[in-house]
Amino acid sequence: MLESLARLGMLAAARLLTGVRGVSASPLPQPPCIYYGNHVSHGDFALIWAVLPPDLRARARPVAGADYWERGILRRYVGRRVVRAVLIEREREKRIADPIEQMAAVIRGGESLILFPEGTRNQGDESLLPFKSGLYHVAKSCPGLKLVPAWIDNLHRVLPKGELLPIPMLCTVHFGPALTVGEGEDKDSFLTRAREALLAQRPAHAGDEP
Repeated sequence: MLESLARLGMLAAARLLTGVRGVSASPLPQPPCIYYGNHVSHGDFALIWAVLPPDLRARARPVAGADYWERGILRRYVGRRVVRAVLIEREREKRIADPIEQMAAVIRGGESLILFPEGTRNQGDESLLPFKSGLYHVAKSCPGLKLVPAWIDNLHRVLPKGELLPIPMLCTVHFGPALTVGEGEDKDSFLTRAREALLAQRPAHAGDEP
C-alpha cells in the first residue's frame, strides 16, 4: 500500500513539474521489451515511466546503478520497493552477479526494462554519448526482443546542472519504432544502428541541447 502511494506521488510530481507527455507514431509493443533513452538526469527513468500506459508501466523496471540507489535508507527503499529498479553494480570488482543475466532474467520473467545505454549522465556537448555494450548483450540473450528508442526532450532544462530545485517546463518523450538485433548482426553494427534510431527521435529544435 505504501509503495503504491509513493509511486502515485512520483508520477504526480513528474507530471506537475514537467507536464510530460509521450509521443509515438506507432503502438508501443507489449512486454517484455526494452525502452532505451538518452541520459541527462537522475529523473530520466521517471519521465519514461510516467508516459507509459498504466498496463505497460506496471511491468516496466528501470535499470540503475547500485552505487547510487543503495546509498541511504530512503534511496534504497525507493529504488528497491517503489520503482523496483534492477540494480547493477557498476564496479566489476564488487559484482556478485552478472549484470547481463540480471537484466535478461527480468525479460524472461515477462517484464520490460528502462535502460540508458550511454551508461552515465551526459553532461557534455555531445547529443548522445557512445553506447555501452549491455543493450546488445541483453538483446542477444533474449532473441526477438523489441527495443524501443525513447528520446527525452527538455529535461536538462528542468533539472540543470548545479541547481538544487527543478524549474517547471514542458517535457516530451518521443518513442520511435521498435528494432531488434538482426540475425548475425555484430555488436558494433547494432549499437551504431540503435544509437542512430534514438537520435532520429530528437526534435529539430533540440539543437542546443547537450
